[in-house]
Amino acid sequence: MFKPTVGPIVGHTTTDHARIFLRGDRDNKLVFAGIRHRRKGETNWSKGQFVQLEPHRDMSDVIVLKGLQANTYYEYQAGWFSPLSPTHTVATIQELPLQWPRTLYCLRTQDAENHAPRAYIVGSCRYLRITAGVPSLPGLGDRIFAGINRIAALADPPISAVLMTGDQVYLDDLNKLAPDRTYKSILFKYRTVFSQPHIARLMSGVPTYMMLDDHEIEDNWPANRTVNDDVLYANAMSAYELYQASHGPAHELRHDGTINKALNRYWYTFAHGDIEWFVTDSRTQRNLSPDNRRILDETQEQALLHWLVHSRARVKFVVTSVMFYPDSKRNDGDAWQAFAEQRMRLLETLRHGRIKNVIFVSGDVHGSMTSRLRHSQDPEFEVNTIVSSPLCNSRLLPFAKASDFIFDAPLAGNDSGEYHYELTSNVVSQDNFARLHVTAQNVQVSFHDRNGSLLQTVEIGLR
Repeated sequence: MFKPTVGPIVGHTTTDHARIFLRGDRDNKLVFAGIRHRRKGETNWSKGQFVQLEPHRDMSDVIVLKGLQANTYYEYQAGWFSPLSPTHTVATIQELPLQWPRTLYCLRTQDAENHAPRAYIVGSCRYLRITAGVPSLPGLGDRIFAGINRIAALADPPISAVLMTGDQVYLDDLNKLAPDRTYKSILFKYRTVFSQPHIARLMSGVPTYMMLDDHEIEDNWPANRTVNDDVLYANAMSAYELYQASHGPAHELRHDGTINKALNRYWYTFAHGDIEWFVTDSRTQRNLSPDNRRILDETQEQALLHWLVHSRARVKFVVTSVMFYPDSKRNDGDAWQAFAEQRMRLLETLRHGRIKNVIFVSGDVHGSMTSRLRHSQDPEFEVNTIVSSPLCNSRLLPFAKASDFIFDAPLAGNDSGEYHYELTSNVVSQDNFARLHVTAQNVQVSFHDRNGSLLQTVEIGLR
């Protein structure tokens, strides 16, 4: 057996199962991929689980490890091979005397305790330019993941998940000068980005959850969409579904433990004890018409509102690839600032429902910060936001700074009062990532530079 050409990537992981993505290769033969696992410290391996790899999925697939125990470390091995006989099936290869790749990977299932402290890594916007099929200085984009790995190795509690909140790839290199538009070039970019050594090490051991933003398609999508972009969109979303959505919770798990590969939407939810996440799709279902302008389609908005009102989670994180607030002095029509009516509906639902401990998490702006939103006539109302971006900036793009945002005017208002926000951290204007530590009392947000060194820490109190 050979090592995966991309992966393994540990995706959605619960107390009793883990989804693992891996890619083999194509040599015009029958190709299978497999994984076997064991509890750390044990000597006997499980029976291997196998899947046949298909060209229409770029020789990749997801294998589900089932029947796991909560809060337990598991070692696993992963690989792919072509059997000598073309008549083999997933069932018959179980009996072959396979030589597994020697690399050992390790993952941890989620803690079943409802109130356990938990930690997360959040980041977005990882730039890697590829020109004429050659990556330009790929180590620059991968360096920060070495820093994340150092933080993860020492984390107490262990990192429950990595949230990648958009622009994991930049298909529009140099924007109009050299964008990736063909399916072949888009797939090559994904393989290159996700197979760099430090990010590969991170994703092989820590559950990673992903959501797309515009550069997974095209800058400021769909505002810049043209009649010639239909093929681009189809190619970009097919690759996104394979490499980012396939191992996430948007795919339902069938009763037999297999994944339903039909994908009806890109937004999803997941929970760790009394902490829940709603990861929105704030990119592909936008309506830019003036009479019904929305960043989330109606179905998703209603699902989000229902979740906010009815979820019994103590802490609710809402991930939106573009900023919920603060507003930018340069309103380019891309963030929630340009969808004021829909944002107001969310805020009024939170305020009238007395919903506490809601934190919006986003990226996009190439600057990191925390800020707090309050209401002029309702002292009980409070909503916080955490912005974490970029993991690796392009040398051609500026970093955000505090002076780029509007802090001297209300965010919104109506007859019942005004929503005002304040910056609760410094604005980080360099490559960085955020570590969230959720306890019974607060969410501690620490921003780290690309080496993993601490830049600043902010505490968001829970009520």
